[in-house]
Amino acid sequence: MAEADSHYLPVDWPAPANVQAWQTTRAGGVSEGGYASLNLGANVADSPENVAANRARMVAALNMPAEPAWIRLVHGTRVLSVTGPVQDAEADAVYTDRPGLPLFIPTADCLPVLLASQDGQEIAGAHAGWRGLAGGVIENTVAEFRASPSRLLAWLGPAIGPAHFEVGEDVFRAFVSVHAENARAFVPAAQPGKYFADIFELGRLALHRAGVTAVYGGGVCTYSDERFFSYRRQGSESGRMASLIWIAPR
Repeated sequence: MAEADSHYLPVDWPAPANVQAWQTTRAGGVSEGGYASLNLGANVADSPENVAANRARMVAALNMPAEPAWIRLVHGTRVLSVTGPVQDAEADAVYTDRPGLPLFIPTADCLPVLLASQDGQEIAGAHAGWRGLAGGVIENTVAEFRASPSRLLAWLGPAIGPAHFEVGEDVFRAFVSVHAENARAFVPAAQPGKYFADIFELGRLALHRAGVTAVYGGGVCTYSDERFFSYRRQGSESGRMASLIWIAPR
């Protein structure tokens, strides 16, 4: 049972009972090297056979009602509204109101954001890398919902923490040029022109601007917590974990 399997972490938020949400770790799969072991990302140099085996293990372990809507990230702001299975669709966020259709958000330092309406009728997931986050991927995802933003719940999954997310002036300017309040999420580093960015705070600010005030999670650092993959810690040979959400079939 997934509840007893430490490889899969239940999302801690007050979502309706019919909304299932989970966070994978890097353990429990068949991949090797930097992809060890539950790599779920298909666009890394892991073997396709290992990725397929890992994905099958995840679906079985979580007793998922179907395979997820598999997306391929483009580090943008596109939200894909899905009504049935998809394979390798280009998007950085995905929305559905269809029961039994899991949504899949792969990450390895970027911020995963899960959303659900309080009535349990709509869900979404977003991959918020710094480019997408600065460009409005969270706001675009919230806009897909019929429910008012004030009736949504959001959860921030594991991402690189502010002690390790050093960025340049270009990233700082990308955020403060669109919203001055984003400056509060940056602390100057010792080197001129460098900053430490708090991606969790940037996510919260985006959610609040979009009208979502019920925000949970945040603060689990993928760089320092080796239960998770981290691109910045591991380099290009890093797997991907996943944040998952679905509406239970009626």
